[in-house]
Amino acid sequence: MRANRTDIGRLGEQFAAEYVERCLGWRVVARNWRTRRGELDLVALDGETLVMVEVRTRQTDRYGTPEESVDARKVNRLLRVARQFVAQTPGFAAAEVRFDLIAVDVADGMVGQFRHVRRITDDVAW
Repeated sequence: MRANRTDIGRLGEQFAAEYVERCLGWRVVARNWRTRRGELDLVALDGETLVMVEVRTRQTDRYGTPEESVDARKVNRLLRVARQFVAQTPGFAAAEVRFDLIAVDVADGMVGQFRHVRRITDDVAW
């Protein structure tokens, strides 16, 4: 039996949060930060760099890989929401900002593989 999309998404986000904290040593400062414009899955500090982490979790590649699901429209939405986060959150106005993707493959309710793609918006003006 397949888990529902919400459960799969939560599993991927939980895995990503643990990965950035335990394996990379980053500090997660926000999870599922929402506005009417969209949501930031994870916001973490990598040293002094504020990293907006988009987490994409998939059970199959039927509709494409997690990486393929982050198109120009999604990147533009991430940029708008990130600008709002920085403007509304004290202490981050001067921070360098980076956008990463963590793509998670799930099978049988467990994380199988994952990929961490850094700087997914390097070709887009912040």
